[in-house]
Amino acid sequence: MRMSAKAEYAVRAMIELATVEGGELVKTDDLAKAQGIPAQFLVDILSDLRTDRLVRSHRGRDGGYELARAAADISIADVLRCIDGPLASVRDIGLGDLPYSGPTAALTDVWRALRASMRSVLEETSLADVAVGALPAHVAMLASDYRNQESARGHAAT
Repeated sequence: MRMSAKAEYAVRAMIELATVEGGELVKTDDLAKAQGIPAQFLVDILSDLRTDRLVRSHRGRDGGYELARAAADISIADVLRCIDGPLASVRDIGLGDLPYSGPTAALTDVWRALRASMRSVLEETSLADVAVGALPAHVAMLASDYRNQESARGHAAT
């Protein structure tokens, strides 16, 4: 999976909004500064998030942005799909329509498994989970396993 800068910025902005007390609005410039996101780029991102009803905007001197629903009810997958579309696709072709045959026929199931794996992490991890650092158990376990593998590779290289 390759995540665009726009999608990564969107996730960071949404997690930052998830830390704000209910009813408090965050100005674009403050959100941009808090996460080191170029302000003009963030304006475009927030527009997409608003169109997808993930954030609400309020105009005026005291205006700003807030999450459109509780942080626990917005998954990382919701944000990524809003910005970049489907989580995993192969040349923008539906998995059932891929032209695989012969020895590559089972490759469709590899792509299905990949999509299912990504969904199990991204759909089941909410903004609130990340904001408070309490990831779902299976996500924390996968991250721990990965860190251990990285560490083992680092020791083997020395």
